[in-house]
Amino acid sequence: MKYKMLHTCIRVMDLDKSLKFYQEALGLVERTRKDFPEDEFTLVFLTDEDRNYEIELTYNYNPEKPYTIGNGFSHFAVSVENLEQSRERHIEMGYKVTKLMGLPGNPPRFYFVTDPDGYDIEVIRA
Repeated sequence: MKYKMLHTCIRVMDLDKSLKFYQEALGLVERTRKDFPEDEFTLVFLTDEDRNYEIELTYNYNPEKPYTIGNGFSHFAVSVENLEQSRERHIEMGYKVTKLMGLPGNPPRFYFVTDPDGYDIEVIRA
């Protein structure tokens, strides 16, 4: 059997802040939005320009406290052609950004940027 990855769902506290991050910082575009006012939640599906994969932002209306990110979850990953320029852009946008890093014995080829809800995104040199 052949399986295709479709999307990953994350819960967000502030839908507008999260949309701004994923659209402006990572260039994702909103593909679909589904509002369920009776059940008090909204789903927003974001994708890259090639529509290879999606992130589903789930916004539950009026959350009482931030969600706990489990200790088994680590990060999402995206690739970019100009790693250094991307990192500087994320710093200028005011996001939490790590130094450039590499696996042991290898040159730097990635860094992490953190979204408004504390999810880490690994940005890797394409």
